[in-house]
Amino acid sequence: MHGRSAAGHSLTAHNLTGLPAAAIALLRAFDSSRHGAAKRSGVTGSELRALSRVAELGTITPKDLAVSLDMTTGAVTAISSRLVAANLLRRESHPSDRRRLLLELTPHGEAVMDTLYRDFERVFSDATSGVDERDLRVCTSLLLDVADRFGAIVETPAEGDPAPDEDR
Repeated sequence: MHGRSAAGHSLTAHNLTGLPAAAIALLRAFDSSRHGAAKRSGVTGSELRALSRVAELGTITPKDLAVSLDMTTGAVTAISSRLVAANLLRRESHPSDRRRLLLELTPHGEAVMDTLYRDFERVFSDATSGVDERDLRVCTSLLLDVADRFGAIVETPAEGDPAPDEDR
């Protein structure tokens, strides 16, 4: 599909097909769901991503969280400060290195994440109601396999490309 920008430049629509198109549609649906969940919880999308990562791991250093979210340590410091002020996250001393900090959920943060995860599971269940259990198992297996393979491919730099951390 071709068109023109407001400045008169020629534009071409870029469209995916097949499984990549379906994956993008699912990611957009997840983004919309995450946006709504963040809004209901009184946090931003980035704050919710940080809370989700901490919830998934239990504890994490700010530096590791920054790497995990592909953010600067300064951005994670600002996000974690807002989440600490909202009583969703707390900073604890590292057990073996008192110079380092660990981030973990507060009891209130745990309750918020429990609610969000239950809501997500309910929405996912509703969205897949009527789908045969065998198809769900096959889809689950396929998604996990593709995620693993995709991650391995993306983490391997193409010839001539810098290693993932060289541009930081």
